[in-house]
Amino acid sequence: MSENVITPQELNLLIEQTYKVEKEFNELKASYAHLQDTVENVVEFLPNAIWILNADNTVFLQNSQAKQLQELFALIELQTDDYEVKFDTKSYLVKSASYQGKTLLSATDITEQKRKENLATMGQMAAHLSHEIRNPIGSISLLSSTLKKRVIAENIPIVEEIQKSVYRIDRIIKATLMFSKGIEANTQPLMWSELRNSLDMAVGYYAYSKEIEFLFPEEDFALNADKDLLEMLFSNFIINAIDAIELDDEEEGVIELLYTQDAEFHIFHIYDSGVAIENKKELFEAFKSTKVKGNGLGLVLSSDIAKAHGGCVKLLEGERKGFEIRLQK
Repeated sequence: MSENVITPQELNLLIEQTYKVEKEFNELKASYAHLQDTVENVVEFLPNAIWILNADNTVFLQNSQAKQLQELFALIELQTDDYEVKFDTKSYLVKSASYQGKTLLSATDITEQKRKENLATMGQMAAHLSHEIRNPIGSISLLSSTLKKRVIAENIPIVEEIQKSVYRIDRIIKATLMFSKGIEANTQPLMWSELRNSLDMAVGYYAYSKEIEFLFPEEDFALNADKDLLEMLFSNFIINAIDAIELDDEEEGVIELLYTQDAEFHIFHIYDSGVAIENKKELFEAFKSTKVKGNGLGLVLSSDIAKAHGGCVKLLEGERKGFEIRLQK
């Protein structure tokens, strides 16, 4: 028998080996497909935009976030150092790395982080300035009170205007220091009438030129709250309402504060007849004011004060311009 002749046994063994190799190849192929699918899912799961580039910088793989930022991708520079890039009002941290002929790029949205860093820096600067201003403002307040007792009657209105201006600056200082330190409520039992008297005094110290009718709750009721903080909360809304009425074309206006309650909350609704709110998205954004005269802290602090009392503040959507304030009982 020729040595080149394959026996049936050898043929069967060869066929078995072929099937075995084919099976192993299919298993390897399935394993690779599974690995590729896993990599794609991992890349898709990541919270940032991911691009994997070939050696010629064409896109080998990208997730859905990367697909939405194609214009940003065109701005990215391939470099080893991490760097920031601004795109479409947002800030992104760009990182890159190379491995086996592929380049990995990631772009992480750090807009909120940058905003918080900027707020912290602004808060520290504002707090420092407030401390520096507080002493001379205290002296001016004391001297104006003394001056009011000594000037002739026709000059008293001038001194009162000085006092109103000092009061306004003092409110800004208090708000700034409160924002920088954070809100902590020292709750004690008090009556609404006590708080209303304080609000009446605050309105009396605030300068405005139009005829404004103030409608506050007449009934008295008990609260368990921090009186100083609630005075800041309500006076912020009232002063905002006064400023809105001052900007209105009408020569008079109305500010109305309504009160209801349920089993869990004291509920206040405050309305005013002043100009409409222009940018509702920035209402509760620190250092961003919708008013020409605002410092951007009033509503932020009011919301924080309400939260410190287990409640919340929200804009009312309806025919009347107003806000809802909830305070836990």
